[in-house]
Amino acid sequence: MRVALICIDKPGHLDIRKANRDAHLAYIAETGVVEMAGPFLDAEGGMCGSLVVLEVPSVAAAQDWAAADPYAKAGLFQSVDARAWKKVIG
Repeated sequence: MRVALICIDKPGHLDIRKANRDAHLAYIAETGVVEMAGPFLDAEGGMCGSLVVLEVPSVAAAQDWAAADPYAKAGLFQSVDARAWKKVIG
């Protein structure tokens, strides 16, 4: 099943995002469950969150994946919402 992770950064934590970006990208590559991903942008074009679409067995598996993400371990996120998602177009 596909699960969309909607992750919102804590305000003022861009430095944490930048410091952990390489580890986050390596985690995505090594786990092999990310179908698509990218940052949310604020009004000035700065990164302020993430949308990650996973192909996993369950929402619980997506929550486990999100908890092990280096961004989450570094305390970047204010919130993480995991929602089952159905791809219709694209």
